[in-house]
Amino acid sequence: MTRYEPAIDLDAVRAIDVHVHIEVDDHGRTSLPPDLAEAASAYFSADVERPDLDAFAQYYRDRRMAAVVFTVDAETALGHAPLSSEEIAAGATRNNDVLVPFGSVDPRKGRAAVDHARRLVEEHGVRGFKFHPTVQGFDPSDEAWFPLYATLQDAGVVALFHTGQTGIGAGMRGGRGFRLALSNPMLLDTVAAEFPDLQIIMAHPSVPWQDEAISVATHKHNTWIDLSGWSPKYFPPQLVRAAGSFLKRRVLFGSDFPLLTPDRWLRDVEQTDLKPEAMPGILKDNAARLLGLA
Repeated sequence: MTRYEPAIDLDAVRAIDVHVHIEVDDHGRTSLPPDLAEAASAYFSADVERPDLDAFAQYYRDRRMAAVVFTVDAETALGHAPLSSEEIAAGATRNNDVLVPFGSVDPRKGRAAVDHARRLVEEHGVRGFKFHPTVQGFDPSDEAWFPLYATLQDAGVVALFHTGQTGIGAGMRGGRGFRLALSNPMLLDTVAAEFPDLQIIMAHPSVPWQDEAISVATHKHNTWIDLSGWSPKYFPPQLVRAAGSFLKRRVLFGSDFPLLTPDRWLRDVEQTDLKPEAMPGILKDNAARLLGLA
């Protein structure tokens, strides 16, 4: 077993995409059960291509970009075995010139999740963890998860949380039981306050709670916002203002590939009022600093 170590030449890459989903593994297993995958394709009006990890690496290599890759472990809520974070880390190690691995653990597994997170960091070298409170079915502000956050803080890795609405479960009966309120970024204010050295990414424009996300990021400087999951031309105006000014050092480029491509993101950002002087930080420099690559 080889532990991940990055070999990304920052001078050679033009951007770091901090939000890339691995949705199928080398064995043909998928990250979502069939009903959710089908509903997601309908929601996004497309049969989304789901390349394997090595294909992801080549995709980003061809674009002179690096990417953070992960899955979501929601086994308790979905009754569906997750993709292996260990295998994702191994794939990133094979492609460490362009990929950075994040792990995922299911907080509802309690002590097992804490132990798994520690192994993923110590043995496999993951640089962060992805959480999706709505899909995983947990309130991130609950003290039950504090031992997990403490482990991540002590390890010096990043915690990336989905925020805002989600296309997962959209249109299904009762939204398949998923609760949008669990992804209100204000719940992360508690986490940021209790764990001031844990670097927290609030993923996506946090619709309908964009002002809450900006408020948290303004008050808690261990929080960041990634711009994934939406075409930039649909970004709320207050997010564009913040990203181009007082939050410009803690805003990150993310696509949400394969649901949204980095090519479209970069094309559509030209239609926004994001200040050109903020773009080098958003596209690469902020992520390089956060991930310890600079």
